[in-house]
Amino acid sequence: MKINFIDLQRQYKKYKISIDRELHDVLDTSTYVLSSKVGKLEKKLTEFVGTKYAISCASGTDALILALRTLKIKPKDEIITTPFTFVATAEAIALLGAKPVFIDTKEDTFNIDPEKIESKINKRTKGIIAVDLFGQCADYDTINKIARKHKLFVAEDAAQSFGATYKKRRAGSLADIGCTSFFPAKPLGCYGDGGMIFTNSSKIAKELFSLRVHGQGKNKYDNILVGTNSRLDSMQAAVLLAKFSYFNQELKLRQKVAQRYNAALSNIVKTPIILGHNKSVFAQYCIRVNNRSKLISRLKKANIPTGIYYPKPLHLQIAFKYLNYKKGDFPISEMMAQDILALPMHPYLTKKEQDYIISCIKK
Repeated sequence: MKINFIDLQRQYKKYKISIDRELHDVLDTSTYVLSSKVGKLEKKLTEFVGTKYAISCASGTDALILALRTLKIKPKDEIITTPFTFVATAEAIALLGAKPVFIDTKEDTFNIDPEKIESKINKRTKGIIAVDLFGQCADYDTINKIARKHKLFVAEDAAQSFGATYKKRRAGSLADIGCTSFFPAKPLGCYGDGGMIFTNSSKIAKELFSLRVHGQGKNKYDNILVGTNSRLDSMQAAVLLAKFSYFNQELKLRQKVAQRYNAALSNIVKTPIILGHNKSVFAQYCIRVNNRSKLISRLKKANIPTGIYYPKPLHLQIAFKYLNYKKGDFPISEMMAQDILALPMHPYLTKKEQDYIISCIKK
């Protein structure tokens, strides 16, 4: 049996008529940049997430960078975040000349440990970027409380959690500003790169709408800011509009896949722990095992693909060597990097396919 890690082909075949219709509409009108499709998507996702504004951009990484620009991050400012995440989180901080300050994660949720935040706050600290890893939201009530106490901003990296809820509130709406990605492998993904920023601040939204188009003002050649070119193109917006029609249904299917894994594997390996007030979208389904390399090899022989998110925490990456962290500084993140393993996860993983994966793991 051949198993796909993420089955975008199966998804496309299922929604082919809707996706093709939206794409042909763009081709027929030849409006490829910032068209009505983009505006329609922003409106729909604003209503879905529950914020006043949604500003699309070219990628999830751009979403983080643009968000930090509106929060007036300057060189030598410090921003607290987690080392156990994709590089873009800390990369966005560094690209603005600020310093990523890492905090270890909680072993149960893989997310940043709020209890360790205050020990790293000083006069240079400007904010906190919490990451909703693998689809489960971080502890925003505690994080926001700490931020208010110290007059810091909180940004939500919801690149993996779009559609998730925290105490019945949607990911993207849980901080001062929320950022997500529409990379193809995400729970809601386009057919290239794309991102979006969510906020309730009219001031931030106005600046973001300008920054993503070269700092443009009311008129095309009226540049009021030094911006960049970070527009979500109409073709990607069309794909997202088509897929979004089925998104709630897909979230339920993801939950079912995760529940089947949990029921079958919880006595064999460490399965994900989802806190009672959270609803995860399971962007990845990650187990933890002691014999990871052996298991990967055996699953590969059975045509079952796996992934490692993430094999090396950010504080041990060469790119962040200048921060002077060393092995052992964040033991939980380092331990998870050694034993974490992602199994195939997508809404259209059949029970037969999943039973095959589970039987191979049990063997």
